[in-house]
Amino acid sequence: MREYLDLVQRVLAKGTLKKNRTGVDTISCFAEHYKIDLSNGYPLLTTKKVNFKSMVYEVLWYLSGEDHIRNLRQHTKIWDAWADENGNLETAYGRYWRKFPSAQINPKTGAYEVVEVDQIGRIIDLLKTDPTSRRMVVTAWEPGNALTSKLPPCHYTFAFNVQGRKLNCHLTQRSGDIALGIPFNLAAYALLTQILAQECDLELGEFSHMIIDAHIYVNHINGLKEQIRRTPKPLPRLEIARKPINELQFDDFALIGYECDEPIKFEVAV
Repeated sequence: MREYLDLVQRVLAKGTLKKNRTGVDTISCFAEHYKIDLSNGYPLLTTKKVNFKSMVYEVLWYLSGEDHIRNLRQHTKIWDAWADENGNLETAYGRYWRKFPSAQINPKTGAYEVVEVDQIGRIIDLLKTDPTSRRMVVTAWEPGNALTSKLPPCHYTFAFNVQGRKLNCHLTQRSGDIALGIPFNLAAYALLTQILAQECDLELGEFSHMIIDAHIYVNHINGLKEQIRRTPKPLPRLEIARKPINELQFDDFALIGYECDEPIKFEVAV
């Protein structure tokens, strides 16, 4: 996709050298944004191979609401570095998507009680009953968790907006690894948008992505320079079985017509 390659080129051209917690320096830009029309095809990068299988399992894991990686680990190890020896994860996106802890006052006792909020379920309800709502927001940022977590949420909030019959998604990300993380985030939220559009009988609109600290690790520069020399190929299509969101399984997703260039090896900074 040209939008992604343009993002890479902007950060390579404008980025400033910046140290970070991993010990591997980055070149970084503030508040980079791009937007993609999802009706033009499923936005899986074609200028390098992206692990579609791992990404689908990750999204299904988010939607499960689990706060550990025991089931996810059977299919992909992308979260192993941040989980404890028992597979528990301090910051599990799905737990906050499906079971966000909301402190509410009990009117009888005057004391706070924690109530779990299914944010994804709420979005589906609004899309079906009040699609013009401007309150279709999901957050994975819980301040107490963020103070102690080994890796607080990077893609920490997203919102849906319907224009006509088209479902649009906007993602805000506090920190974005352009070589490794952003292609996965783009594909994951495009997939989630398509799931919700199909569930709620809507058409696909746009995906908008704001990255507050958009960065390239210095050991990724050469690989990305190779990637931007490549010519994007036509985008594939994604077909999803018509099932309720909570019944979807990996085999319900079919990637059609994905042609891509060879993989580029990028090391993960933990």
